[in-house]
Amino acid sequence: MVSFGFLTLLALGCLLPILVAEPLVFKDCGGQKGKLLSVDVSPCPTQPCPLVKGSTYSINVTFTSDEDSVSSKAYVYGVIKQIPIPFGIPEPDGCKSGVECPIKNGQTYTYITKMPIKTEYPSMRLIVRWKLKDDNSNNLFCWDIPVEITNG
Repeated sequence: MVSFGFLTLLALGCLLPILVAEPLVFKDCGGQKGKLLSVDVSPCPTQPCPLVKGSTYSINVTFTSDEDSVSSKAYVYGVIKQIPIPFGIPEPDGCKSGVECPIKNGQTYTYITKMPIKTEYPSMRLIVRWKLKDDNSNNLFCWDIPVEITNG
C-alpha cells in the first residue's frame, strides 16, 4: 500500500522541474514604432533555450504599437558571431499571426506563431533575433534570445 505522503512527494517531484524553470531572458533590440511588453518561447526551460531538431516551438509576443500600420511582417535571423543570417518561418505575415490589422497607434497586440527547428540545422549555439516590421519597415518590436540547437 502506498502512503499519502509518498504520493504527495511524488507529485511534488514531478512538478518541481516546472516550478523552477527559468524565466525567459530576452534582449529588447529596439522597437522603433512600438514597445515590447513580453516574450514567451515554449517550451524553453533553461538558458540558452534548447531547440531540439525536429521540434516546433510556440512564440507569443505582446507589444504596443506607436503608430498606425495596415500590415506587419516578421523577420527572423540566426545571429552567429554578430552576423545576422535570415531564417525562414512558415508565416511571416503578422496579420495572420494573431495581430489584428490594421494596427492602431496606442493599441496592445499579441503576436503568436510557431518556429519549427529543421533536422538539417547544424547543432550550435547562437542568438535568435525576431522582428516585426510595419508598412514603413520600422520595427514594431525586436528581441534576441540565446539558443542552442541540439539533437535532443
